[in-house]
Amino acid sequence: MSVFATLVEQLADLLRPLFGLSAAAAAIIAFTALVRLLVHPLSRAAARGQKARAALQPRIAELRRKHGKNPEKLQKAVLELHAEEKVSPLSGCLPSLLQLPAFFLLYHLFSSGTIGGEPNTLLTHQLLDAPLGGRWADALGDGGVFRGAGLVYLGLFAVVTVVAYVSYRLSRRMTEASAAMAGAGMAGAGADPQAPGAAAMGGVMKVMPFMSFFTLVTVAVVPLAAALYVVTSMTWSVIERSVLYR
Repeated sequence: MSVFATLVEQLADLLRPLFGLSAAAAAIIAFTALVRLLVHPLSRAAARGQKARAALQPRIAELRRKHGKNPEKLQKAVLELHAEEKVSPLSGCLPSLLQLPAFFLLYHLFSSGTIGGEPNTLLTHQLLDAPLGGRWADALGDGGVFRGAGLVYLGLFAVVTVVAYVSYRLSRRMTEASAAMAGAGMAGAGADPQAPGAAAMGGVMKVMPFMSFFTLVTVAVVPLAAALYVVTSMTWSVIERSVLYR
């Protein structure tokens, strides 16, 4: 914690001539960009895996037709198909999982009053009028929605809403394409669209595009520093996906 706190302080000192009192916030954004650059190769691999999994949908639909009444056999057949084609069903999760330590580190760093037995000076840093260690509830209690820190959070909520909508459009387009391929495979095989597994998959595909909007809740309840990490990473993800999945 103390090493990371020193790193953030030093980076903030470097950025202070450009960003003034918001230098620590700029340092967090720069740190987030560095984390995303480090996991970008995995994101590219995840994109290739997503395209490969989409191409397998007709064959998975055929397996669902054959083994729909035997879930264990269906699961085994699908895993064998992924192994045969060298496609990992979990590859898309790795970029997100590897970012979690950085998020929790920021969360704890800006939630702790002391670091190494010394006062946490990072808590004195702000983004405009909003303390980086504060939360939305603190902003509401200190001036309300349309003053000071409340305006900073309104700006963040606006950014998250726009980015979440773009993410929603991208996710919906991808899930519709995947569903169309699976549906074509099931129709060609004479499969029952209500077979076990098909309905569950359809339900997941309907819900997935809306998941990005839950980021609004995260931004509201975590320290502002962690919220900046989430918003920056989310924006990076949407830009990255629009390039990698086109």
